[in-house]
Amino acid sequence: MSTTVAYEAVIGLEVHAQLLTKSKIFCGCSAAFGASPNSQTCPVCLGMPGALPVLNRRVVEFAIKTALALGCDVTPVCRFHRKNYFYPDMPKNYQISQYELPLAWRGSVGFAVDGTARRVRIHRLHLEEDVGKLLHAGTLQAADYSLVDFNRSGVPLMEIVSEPDIRSPEEAAEYLRQLRAILVYLGVCDGNMEEGSLRCDANVSLRRTGSEELGVKAEVKNMNSFKSVQKALAYEIQRQTQVLEAGGKIVQETRLWDADQELTLSMRSKEYAHDYRYFPEPDLVPLAASPHWIDEIRTTLPELPQQRRARFVEEYGIPDYDAAVLTASKPLADYYEAVAQASHESKLASNWVMVELLGHLNKDGRDITDSPISPTELAALLALLHRGTISGKIAKTVFEQMYQTGKPAELIVKEQGLTQISDQDELRRIVEEVLAAQPGPVADYRKGKVQSLTFLVGMVMKLSRGKANPPVARELLLARLKGEEPGGDG
Repeated sequence: MSTTVAYEAVIGLEVHAQLLTKSKIFCGCSAAFGASPNSQTCPVCLGMPGALPVLNRRVVEFAIKTALALGCDVTPVCRFHRKNYFYPDMPKNYQISQYELPLAWRGSVGFAVDGTARRVRIHRLHLEEDVGKLLHAGTLQAADYSLVDFNRSGVPLMEIVSEPDIRSPEEAAEYLRQLRAILVYLGVCDGNMEEGSLRCDANVSLRRTGSEELGVKAEVKNMNSFKSVQKALAYEIQRQTQVLEAGGKIVQETRLWDADQELTLSMRSKEYAHDYRYFPEPDLVPLAASPHWIDEIRTTLPELPQQRRARFVEEYGIPDYDAAVLTASKPLADYYEAVAQASHESKLASNWVMVELLGHLNKDGRDITDSPISPTELAALLALLHRGTISGKIAKTVFEQMYQTGKPAELIVKEQGLTQISDQDELRRIVEEVLAAQPGPVADYRKGKVQSLTFLVGMVMKLSRGKANPPVARELLLARLKGEEPGGDG
């Protein structure tokens, strides 16, 4: 789905990242995911009268680390505010957030879509506490009753708000992928969208192509994957286009993405900042991060995805495409680099990790961290292939058994006698047998039909059950075909 030429989409994303701290932002309760409902709460995160918040230092450190990685300016002095609104999963009836003085401003994220370089500016990065979670019995629109779990209440969130620089659903999805990769590389967020530790809201509007004036925007929520972000935005762009082309007006509202029906549904009218009655949080002093502390945090920045991608191209000589795939996540990049260094075959390692290993893992719905084949074991398989101990065809068979059984390559090759045949006397015997059995292709080759050689090599491989060394077999066939007739004394 796409807009007509008359309209241009204007999209900005608000990304909430749950920070990987052990405890919550203003109390000592565990921030771990998956505990039984309401088992990780205290008077502070339940908003009991008289309970006072105490800011978690590690939360601020993680946020500053992210701001530096995104090229943001860290605010010399920032402060927390109360964002007032009523919702059943928010015990205090206000959320501690940041308003006019966020922790950081003015960063950017670079990426490419269809070979075109793009850069989306970051408007602001601020900290806030998460709210609880409502569990609805029934449908999203008509629940019979709802239960509330406050375990998530007070979990530290970092909100990253982009400028409205995104122009298509594809750009939005790629921006989110790149931002997620940066957060995971930094170790500040696990990026798990299904568990809600990375959540994305989108503001989308349309304007006439060439116009500078922004249209009325709708906010789309409830998107928990890159695919859902792309589909939801595509649907919303089409919906707004149809409304405008029919002479209607877009209403500023919040809409929910229904993944089952693949459409957006109106949730409520969109609030404005003044609706929240922001005022400074009286129980927290302004936050001033010293330049010395910021410099200390800067020294802890790891190699980020784009830097690692460029290094892989230069150091390992792999194509840009391979480097982009292999650096999509830090665990995957670590895995590939371990295989490349152990095998000294960087391009071969790239092919096997991307095609064979990721193919199997994706089919099984497994992550690289759950790979049954370690980098050392895959490097050992590639070493056998590089030395000519096994052929490429046998290597794939061995890989399959390694994946299924967890056995090392050398043991599988030894147990099943899969060592490649490179002995020329043994190969000559097989070549002679093939030439004797295939007089037609032999005659065709000698008449100039060179593709017959490929067929004959294949027959040698078949007769040897894939064990023949293909280059040696080809060389022997060529020598024999250019010599006397099959069966001669040679």
